[in-house]
Amino acid sequence: MRILIIGGNGTIGRPVTEHFSKDNDVIVAGRNSGELKIDIANVASIKQGLEQAGQLDAIVCIAGEAKWANFNELTEVDYYIGLKSKLMGQVNLVRIGQDYLHPNGSITLSTGILADDPVVKTASAAMVNGGIHSFVKAVALEIGQGIRVNAVSLGMVEDAYEKYKEYFPGHNPVPMKKAINAYARSVKGKGNGEIIRVYE
Repeated sequence: MRILIIGGNGTIGRPVTEHFSKDNDVIVAGRNSGELKIDIANVASIKQGLEQAGQLDAIVCIAGEAKWANFNELTEVDYYIGLKSKLMGQVNLVRIGQDYLHPNGSITLSTGILADDPVVKTASAAMVNGGIHSFVKAVALEIGQGIRVNAVSLGMVEDAYEKYKEYFPGHNPVPMKKAINAYARSVKGKGNGEIIRVYE
């Protein structure tokens, strides 16, 4: 398979890339690193990157940002960070990316536990994750060409535990193997419109 992984050099992206690279032709893209430069918050960047990548069997997005802050400190502009990057960035990736997929290809988006189990300072991030979940279930009904669209929703992964543990008291870190398997299930399986949740 020819697989484009956007965010393939990140905390989650790197082990996912290593897994798929064993048996597939993997292209890594990112905003600041990778074989291709793709900023999902920029439609022109998405189009240019996909044009360079050429025809693909799967697109995996492990990218996108949202502002973390106390609710009463979040401004309208702060919300637009997550709306433009993680939400519309991934929506635009599906809109544009479908034209670069072979029939029966797949697109895997990334969200997270905050959609179902938010913590403090995540009003914006939780809203964005929940929006992506709804989008995935809806777009799967009509995208066509046998293309599948799923989202992987992870809890706090082991490799990020030390950095984020204060935000997630009592949460069990997700083993990286489980995180990798969630992406493998989306890309290699037959599910469509699924939210693949791995929260511990």
